[in-house]
Amino acid sequence: MNVVVLMGGWSAERAVSLTSGAGIAAACRRLGHAVTEIDMDRDVAAQLTAAAPDVVFNALHGSPGEDGTVQGLLDLLGLRYTHSGVAASAIAIDKVLTKALLTPLGIRMPAGKVIASADLPAGDPLPRPYVLKPVNEGSSVGVAIVTDGSNYGNPIAAHAEGPWRDFDELLAEPFVAGRELTVAVLDGPGATNGPSGPWALAVTELRPVKGFYDYDAKYTDGLTVHVCPADLPAEVEASALDMAVRAHVALGCRGTSRADFRWDDARGEAGLYLLEVNTQPGMTPLSLVPEQARYRGIDYDALVARLLASAA
Repeated sequence: MNVVVLMGGWSAERAVSLTSGAGIAAACRRLGHAVTEIDMDRDVAAQLTAAAPDVVFNALHGSPGEDGTVQGLLDLLGLRYTHSGVAASAIAIDKVLTKALLTPLGIRMPAGKVIASADLPAGDPLPRPYVLKPVNEGSSVGVAIVTDGSNYGNPIAAHAEGPWRDFDELLAEPFVAGRELTVAVLDGPGATNGPSGPWALAVTELRPVKGFYDYDAKYTDGLTVHVCPADLPAEVEASALDMAVRAHVALGCRGTSRADFRWDDARGEAGLYLLEVNTQPGMTPLSLVPEQARYRGIDYDALVARLLASAA
């Protein structure tokens, strides 16, 4: 096939997207495909039209590649592409919309509320400890954990460094103590519920060497230990796998997704909370979907082939 690998762009996750895209392009060539690599800019529609691909491998992370915008463009151009479509992408990247869709289905998520960043110096929106994060970003971009001992001030000082400096609105959530878990979901053969999927690959525990699992910990070698499969009670593992698949289905995800969790191990299964669903998981050497796929006997090239086959 003639494959375009669409990567880069201008989001906060540009560098990760370029790394993902380079790996995907190399895999596509090993699979025998003709490959055009496009670092997305404002002229992307013309570049895609000129390339005339059989399929676009969407290797973008963050907006506008993960929020439904690029998906809508590709639909208008009549191009097949990997990963989720417009609706799933737009809902999943918005943490408030994701809660509104998933919590009525019995998928446990932390309660939260959207607050204006300008209001933070007037007082805490929730009892400490709590988490502040952008409503529409991934990869833990702009996440702050506000504790009694944090150096943000009490209340948060207007001059303190944090996501309130970069985003007009933030989502405030109670901090869930415990352990960081993630589950990759993949469509296609091997699914327990049919030949087309989806199926949950494994649960990985993420143990940052210091601090929490932020952007640097995710993408800097040596800063996080991955335990795959995680050492968990059977009921917690089963619940994480089930919630990840149900979220994938409810959101209408396609190809693959990754569900991120916090587990308060002092509370058993009741302490497991879904934080978010990523519709464009990373494909870098440190990324979790390729790692869990390897655990299931699917190497990187085979994973890329499966995602190409899932394009629509």
